[in-house]
Amino acid sequence: MTRLENGDDFPVLDIPAVGGGTISLPGDLAGSYGVVLVYRGSWCPYCNAQLTSFGRAAATWAELGVKVVAMSADAEPAATAFVDKHALGFPVGYGVDVDKVASALGTYTNDEPHFLQSSGFLLDADGTVLLASYSSGAIGRLTADDVAGLFRYLASKR
Repeated sequence: MTRLENGDDFPVLDIPAVGGGTISLPGDLAGSYGVVLVYRGSWCPYCNAQLTSFGRAAATWAELGVKVVAMSADAEPAATAFVDKHALGFPVGYGVDVDKVASALGTYTNDEPHFLQSSGFLLDADGTVLLASYSSGAIGRLTADDVAGLFRYLASKR
């Protein structure tokens, strides 16, 4: 398994989306800065906190021209309940193939039960990786404030 490096092209992934349709990465983020959050599952309190904070920052993402998506191996009912509970306004994918996504993104996994560990990817408008963040356990993930700060900095340099 190879982890993504800055400057790599983000791999093509198609993920079923809560509410219907498909999240197509990196295509759905094209033309904007993108944030891809891989979360452990709706049962994880750290993931709840992370995704809720990204949801609360919706005005910041709109101001900065940033699109956010998230994904997990959760079954559709659990993912739907999670999105509804936290009123997430960004696309959330469910039912991802843990081994396929781990192979494509280099994400750490948990064996039993089998799920993806938290990972986060910041993408440039052309789908290249600006930053890849990997956690091998429950903690260690991107924060909304840090991501907003980085995108503000990058915008100031353009």
